[in-house]
Amino acid sequence: MSIRLKVILPYLILTLAVALIGVYIVTYLVTNSLSERLTNQLLEAGRAVSDAFARQESAHVDQARTISFTQGLAQALQTGDRQTALDLVQPIASGLNIQNIILVTADGRELVHLLMNDAGDLQAVSQETGAEKSPIVTPYLQNKNVEAPPSRAFGQNLINKKYFYYTALPIGLDSKFVGVVIIGTSVDAILPNLKNAVLADIVLYAGNGQVIGTTLSADDASVNVVQALSISQQSYQEIISSSNIVQGNNDIVLGSRKYSLARGPLQVGNDRIGVFAVGLPLNFVLQSASNNRTSYALLFFAEMVVVVGVGVIVARVITRPLNSLVNTSQAIAGGNLERRTGIQSNDEIGELATTFDMMTNSLQERTQELQRKNELLEKMDRTKANFIQISAHELRTPLTLIVGYAQMLELLSEGNDEALKLVKGIVEGSDRMKETVDNMLDVSRIDSNMLYIRKSEVQIAPVIQRVQRIFSADLKERNINLKLQDLTQLPVLQGDPDMLQKAFYQVIMNSIKYTPDGGAVTVSGQYKNGSEPPHLEIVVQDTGIGIDPKELPNIFNKFSQTGDVMLHSSGKTKFKGGGLGMGLVIARGIVEAHGGKIWAESSGHDEKNFPGSAFYISLPVEKVGKP
Repeated sequence: MSIRLKVILPYLILTLAVALIGVYIVTYLVTNSLSERLTNQLLEAGRAVSDAFARQESAHVDQARTISFTQGLAQALQTGDRQTALDLVQPIASGLNIQNIILVTADGRELVHLLMNDAGDLQAVSQETGAEKSPIVTPYLQNKNVEAPPSRAFGQNLINKKYFYYTALPIGLDSKFVGVVIIGTSVDAILPNLKNAVLADIVLYAGNGQVIGTTLSADDASVNVVQALSISQQSYQEIISSSNIVQGNNDIVLGSRKYSLARGPLQVGNDRIGVFAVGLPLNFVLQSASNNRTSYALLFFAEMVVVVGVGVIVARVITRPLNSLVNTSQAIAGGNLERRTGIQSNDEIGELATTFDMMTNSLQERTQELQRKNELLEKMDRTKANFIQISAHELRTPLTLIVGYAQMLELLSEGNDEALKLVKGIVEGSDRMKETVDNMLDVSRIDSNMLYIRKSEVQIAPVIQRVQRIFSADLKERNINLKLQDLTQLPVLQGDPDMLQKAFYQVIMNSIKYTPDGGAVTVSGQYKNGSEPPHLEIVVQDTGIGIDPKELPNIFNKFSQTGDVMLHSSGKTKFKGGGLGMGLVIARGIVEAHGGKIWAESSGHDEKNFPGSAFYISLPVEKVGKP
């Protein structure tokens, strides 16, 4: 992704997000939208409903106290004088415009029951309605506490079958409980006032989830509004137990009209007396939301086009010098250290370009210095290689004379044990020096890529067996067991048997040298033909002192020595014997000349527990056949 797109894309995404959020906020939260009407107005409507019932109860309490303090009423209740109580209450209740009033004596008798008829007149009810068994009355009759607070509930009057909102209050005489006064207002009379106050339709539910009153109506006479609005008893219990004033949104269809309802618990004082719902017509809400959404969508789209245009201009201002920086860095990475950015500005990009040019100047100077030093090192390395090669060639001629004369002296010293011992020392030293010179020549050929390989079909087992015979005397002297495993079944490969013998000679000699007396060296092999090309893997495993893992990458370098060279013993196969550090270099050169790999593994260096080392030699098999 280009930097220009990276600059523009956040602008585009941010603008789109702002547009969507803006449309959402304006359409659904600010204007007269569905969400606004159901989360703000309906929420406020819920509070207004609770407040309205609280005010209604306050009026009931005032009316009840007026009745209870009427002179002679408490005595009439105490004596059970129905006519006196009726004569005292009826005119006062009519004056207070009370729709339903019931007086219950302390022993639970319904003494007076006045109910307003359709004409607005209070009439006495002669039949018992069971008011004394109401949940808001029985606690007073049981506790007989004249100081108890008011209680309230919805209830159905058994006379006219209408639902009322009732408030009950105890009546006392000389601090003695004598009865209960119950004041009721019809739900049908309360709902119209509530609708005008909250500007929404109201629904009230009883304990079984059935509608006890509503201002909603259907334009189709066949629609049962009560049945359409009713809820299950389980839903009623969930809502009345909820902590929210408005709970959930529900779409209701009444004939051809659609409403959205929000329900919540109706709480007055400390009591939850029922469930209410407030509703709004969906057609007005949705049309308002649709109009606002379209208008603001167009507005935010225009703003998005402007912001994207600004983003393109800003991106162009930023990316132009950045493109110059990128092109310059690519040219420098390609080796053109003369290239510079050429950016001149006073901002952060200009400062970056200036710093980049300074870094390039410094890099160019250091590169030139490194090139000069590298040329000097290459010249010194060639001089060193030439010196080693010339020295080795020059040493071979006198060594050949020394070896020849020593062999002649060895023949002439027959019978003279003392002289023969000295001559053998000269021969052994000459052989070791000749081997050292040959190693130096091999290293020189490897460095010069002049190692000549004469390939033929080779079996590994005879090659390693010859190496075993070379070290037989040394192995016997130091009591080291050199074991060969799984070598005779290996297939033949194309290689130089002499060179391979020299490579295994160096590796096995290295293992013998760092294995203590009485140890073991095991040479094993296997043919592998898996995911990699077919090859032979020869492993030389010893029980020696091991190698520090940090030294493993260096042991195949020229003149590399592990440990303190001054502590090495003399002798090429003695324990920790000394050397020039060229054996593994020669082995690596020969193996790589055959197209193979050589590496070593060891858990660490320990001259007490002897963790040992393992050298792996992988040689490609050009022709797989039976050994």
